[in-house]
Amino acid sequence: MKIFIGTDHAGYVLKEKLVATLKAQGHEVIDKGAYKYDEKDDYPDFVVPVAREVSKDSNNTRGIILGATGQGEAVAANKFPYVRTVVYYGEAPTVVDDEADVIVRSREHNNSNVLSLAARYLTEEMALKAVDLWLKTPFSQGERHIRRLGKIDQIKI
Repeated sequence: MKIFIGTDHAGYVLKEKLVATLKAQGHEVIDKGAYKYDEKDDYPDFVVPVAREVSKDSNNTRGIILGATGQGEAVAANKFPYVRTVVYYGEAPTVVDDEADVIVRSREHNNSNVLSLAARYLTEEMALKAVDLWLKTPFSQGERHIRRLGKIDQIKI
């Protein structure tokens, strides 16, 4: 799978580990930076290029973005047409069936194509597990989900 990835300083160390792991798994990984640790950099400089690429081919590519909380990164990414970003910052204590339920549902119901990771809240193991589950979970193709995504795609502001 073709995966674009980007982060600012807050997720730099984790991004480097994700890139190496994803490449070892056989994915085509395109790193949009940061390419070095710089505590004064800004996440839009790295998130926007990822979202732009996913927006161009939203059904055949995925994006992974990282930041301190993942929230601002998701806001920036979701400004692009056809980009559907989900934020993941760890297991939700109220989830009964699956500790990463938000990951599964974001793929099955919303066909999410960008995963925003909260680097300051996740261990390397948690992040790798979330990414693996997100990449492996297919979109359900359910009629109601397709209908809802179509309505979202029609929004023009």
